[in-house]
Amino acid sequence: MGLLDFMNLTEDIAIDLGTANTLIIHNDKVVVNEPSIVAMETKTGKFIEVGVKAQQMHGKAHKGIETTRPLKDGVIADFDAAESMIREFIKKIPALKSRIFSPALRMVICIPSGITEVEKRAVRDSAEHSGAKEVYLIHEPMAAAIGIGIDVQEPKGNMVIDIGGGTTEIAVISLGGIVCDKSVKVAGDIFTSDIKFYMRTHHNLVVGDRSAEEIKIQCGAATQELENPPEDWPVQGRDLTTGKPKQVIVSYKEIAQALDSSICSIEDAIMQALAMTPPELAADIYNTGIYLAGGGSMLRGLEKRISAKTDLAVFIAEDPLKAVVRGTGIALKNVDHYTFLMR
Repeated sequence: MGLLDFMNLTEDIAIDLGTANTLIIHNDKVVVNEPSIVAMETKTGKFIEVGVKAQQMHGKAHKGIETTRPLKDGVIADFDAAESMIREFIKKIPALKSRIFSPALRMVICIPSGITEVEKRAVRDSAEHSGAKEVYLIHEPMAAAIGIGIDVQEPKGNMVIDIGGGTTEIAVISLGGIVCDKSVKVAGDIFTSDIKFYMRTHHNLVVGDRSAEEIKIQCGAATQELENPPEDWPVQGRDLTTGKPKQVIVSYKEIAQALDSSICSIEDAIMQALAMTPPELAADIYNTGIYLAGGGSMLRGLEKRISAKTDLAVFIAEDPLKAVVRGTGIALKNVDHYTFLMR
């Protein structure tokens, strides 16, 4: 390795800045995959941990430590926290740790399709303050489509649904652009809140965000009719009446009941997006089906429920949690090819 390798050369990184998780690709590899959460000292406002370590403190810290999620509904809610989080995640990239000089960074960051100009500016500013010299933005459904393997430049309609932590992004893509889209603030975080509410109202049990998330992963379902149902799951929390810790057992059917209203909202948004689709592209979607990406698409039985609602074939992307960042990385390698990238 020569001296020039340690000089201030440009490094390319792709970032999926998500409400629940942040993923970073460098040199075609996912090098960071951590929760989008920051822990700080309450009195001084000093940031002490980000990612996994900050999540371990969430709900368990004393009054001197506060945990916060810098993104809400897919956009930056806390500018300073977001900037610090991005900077710390970049420091965790293995190949950059050995550099003597801090490299100039070229970033491609994915954003929700329904984002405003002010929110775009916040994302761009956070990236620039974290060391980026060039910043490109790409809409999440477009990144997901590229990550799935769809040729987005073709004159052919494809519907992609990205169910993330804060938002569900629905888009019909053709000729390298989004023809029509629908964004709803119903996704993984709402699912978690639904489970917390269900546990409180049906089992008189108070559970935290982490416990509700675990329930969603272990026995979450979109329908009460599964071919291979998960086992019942033990849940510990605080009894609402007595204040004592207790445990109850929940089944996937209960969780499907808890999530039913939110999933109906996503189904309604999908039907609205289909109603907005030009007829020629609707014909393409009839033949190609609907593609699901994002962590929320891993909810058991969701693809079958959407298929029953739309009368269309529904496919889940391979490794759906990484589909968006995969597509962002491909766009980064071919910046000149993808003219829809925003500077």
